[in-house]
Amino acid sequence: MLEAQQRVQALRAQIAHHDHAYYVLDAPSVPDAEYDRLFRELQALESTYPELCTPDSPTQRVGGKPLAQFPAVRHRLPMLSIRTETDTEASGAQAFDARVRRELGLGEVDSGERSSGDAEVEYAAELKFDGLAINLRYEHGVLVQATTRGDGETGEDVSSNVRTIRAVPLRLRGDAPAVLEVRGEVYMRRDDFEALNRRQAERGEKTFVNPRNAAAGSIRQLDPAIAARRPLSFFAYGLGETQGWAVPDTHAEVLDAIAAFGLPVCEHRAVVRGAAGLSEFHRHIAALRERLPFDIDGVVYKVNALALQRELGFVTREPRWAVAHKYPAQEALTLLRGIEVQVGRTGALTPVARLEPVFVGGVTVTNATLHNQDEIDRKDVRIGDWVIVRRAGDVIPEVVAPVLERRQGELPRFQLLEHYPNCPVCGSHVVRGVDEAVARCTGGLFCPAQRKQALLHFGGRRAMDIEGLGDKLVEQVVDAGIVRTPADLYRMGVLALASLERMGEKSAQNLLAAIDRSRATTLARFIFALGIRNVGEATAKELARHFGSLDRLMDADVGSLQEVADVGPIVAQCIAEFFAEPHNREVIEQLRAAGVHWAEGEAASTTVGGLTGQTFVLTGSLPTLSRDEAKALIEAEGGKVASAVSKKTSYVVAGAEAGSKLLKAQALGVDIVDEQGLRALLNKIDTNA
Repeated sequence: MLEAQQRVQALRAQIAHHDHAYYVLDAPSVPDAEYDRLFRELQALESTYPELCTPDSPTQRVGGKPLAQFPAVRHRLPMLSIRTETDTEASGAQAFDARVRRELGLGEVDSGERSSGDAEVEYAAELKFDGLAINLRYEHGVLVQATTRGDGETGEDVSSNVRTIRAVPLRLRGDAPAVLEVRGEVYMRRDDFEALNRRQAERGEKTFVNPRNAAAGSIRQLDPAIAARRPLSFFAYGLGETQGWAVPDTHAEVLDAIAAFGLPVCEHRAVVRGAAGLSEFHRHIAALRERLPFDIDGVVYKVNALALQRELGFVTREPRWAVAHKYPAQEALTLLRGIEVQVGRTGALTPVARLEPVFVGGVTVTNATLHNQDEIDRKDVRIGDWVIVRRAGDVIPEVVAPVLERRQGELPRFQLLEHYPNCPVCGSHVVRGVDEAVARCTGGLFCPAQRKQALLHFGGRRAMDIEGLGDKLVEQVVDAGIVRTPADLYRMGVLALASLERMGEKSAQNLLAAIDRSRATTLARFIFALGIRNVGEATAKELARHFGSLDRLMDADVGSLQEVADVGPIVAQCIAEFFAEPHNREVIEQLRAAGVHWAEGEAASTTVGGLTGQTFVLTGSLPTLSRDEAKALIEAEGGKVASAVSKKTSYVVAGAEAGSKLLKAQALGVDIVDEQGLRALLNKIDTNA
């Protein structure tokens, strides 16, 4: 037994040495066959003597029993994110250095990059890895726990999966402290990622989008055996909690100490001074970026002295002493195979380019946005073109431009309304307003793509005021197929609602009571609840006042609609198109059949008043009248108060600090009066009376 124990210890030491040489130093010390022989011998001894198998044994990397879920772990010290500097030029580094100097009370730096009296700040510059942040906790040198960042305060225990990463030592080298938490990034090299995807494809299994997703997905596998088969790597970049260890004075020394403990630390790091040093590091890594074996999306600057880091502290949840400096968007060339559309929550049809797969910005891109018809026309993008695709960080990839010299023949131009006269989701008509860039589906109450947005708006406080109909509930009732249109809300039962997650019978009854109360409403609220594009509360009130009944409104043509105060050609067209869609009328009839009702009256004719037919716009602060008081005086005389200035505006009433409305009135030649002028108009009416 003693001999076996000694042999096990010797084998573990040899294997740990070879792992460090291979995975950390990138300098294999023995052939694979010899490594495999040592590993098999250790496995055999631990199988014969199970009591000798300990958690820090190299054999424990191969994965254990699958987990039902990952336990939550509260970080001893929060894992906070750092601020991102999106200015990709040297000025981004200069801005960070200036902020640090200002916080430390140091003098400004002149144009010659020399400080005015104060020494330059020393920084540690590193790479910003594109992977998954992990906290490794070592106690007396042994890895006891690995957790994800999570929300910064609480992460997930992924120890079983992280143990499978050969670059992560299960036991630290040298004299380890009582507690040492090391923070770093789990990532996947590009060559390993490509090999993994090839294997996945050969087995008919799911392939991964990019190395980062592959790494993150591997760590969050419930079965450690699967994680063990994934080629994951790790770089350390900082500390969490420590106990029983004299922490060095600088961040660079901390990284050196971490490396001495046997953890991998990226070689591409430097200690630099001032903004010039930061800019040079950024430029150097940018030139090196494509030759790196792994993906990065920028570099990280940290004030090197830990004492200064403590002095600088944090703002909100970000350290003042660190920043991530991004690189410009990455571009690639590929073939545009086709153009399709996606229908958004508001009915907007967004053209999407279907591309020959291309690797750009760290991901394999097959789709890219074309934004709208105007962008397609401006860029002259055509199906069959070779196009430049750009992806910056997590931003949706976009088609930048076609490569005209590679265009073969006269390719046809793409016209969205010709290809998609009807919504591909619901079949309703697609329209594009005058002077509008976006084409939209007109089936707002019916279209499944707009369903959740339509329901949230319909039940809103200023619309039908259905208390309890919030985001989460709308998600549930739509996803469960209980509600397809607003009319379905009035047909729901207690049993269907009570079956939803976190919805007991009492909550279901309360919601149904709120829905029932909403059956009695006003015409203005109902019009607003329909979600007609460009029709807000004020316009809904004017429509209700002007027409008096919903049927008269639905039957009105564009010309009649423009007789309503505050309704111009564009708004009138939106209203007409909405009611012209049979699907929308069908839902309205279903709502009426469900008991939704309101008081109706006669259409507003020529209201008797001295200001009838005149439209006013109020801007700025009046000396003695509030905005509401001035509006009431105008409306009492039959006038209308609009929110925007147009050629139809009769007067702009301007007070102190009047803004853009006054400028627009001057440009359009609209009459401008102050409070005294408004009172003069009203007095004139009284005098005439």
